[in-house]
Amino acid sequence: MDLYSIFLFAPPPGDGGGVSSIAPTLIMFGAIGLIFYFMIIRPQSKRMKAHRQLVANVKRGDRVTMNGGLHGTVHEVKETTVLVEIARNTIAEFEKGSIQSVKQGSDS
Repeated sequence: MDLYSIFLFAPPPGDGGGVSSIAPTLIMFGAIGLIFYFMIIRPQSKRMKAHRQLVANVKRGDRVTMNGGLHGTVHEVKETTVLVEIARNTIAEFEKGSIQSVKQGSDS
């Protein structure tokens, strides 16, 4: 065996001129595609769905943690943003997508 047949998974040149099948190559690429789907794409879409549901259920009084590590209490929920009280009488507006986690709180 030479390097050509080892790295390219092909028969060595001058092997009798037979016609090789493309089926094993297609099966290999299909298997790689399935592995890619089940290991990367599917778990990521599950995480995105869970995050969308988390953000959709945010309500006034919930304790939230933002992506930057900022903690606060939801003061008001708008269409695409939330007003978060980060300190007494200090309210900041954040995009809903920047919410990392929610701890359900009592309605104030």
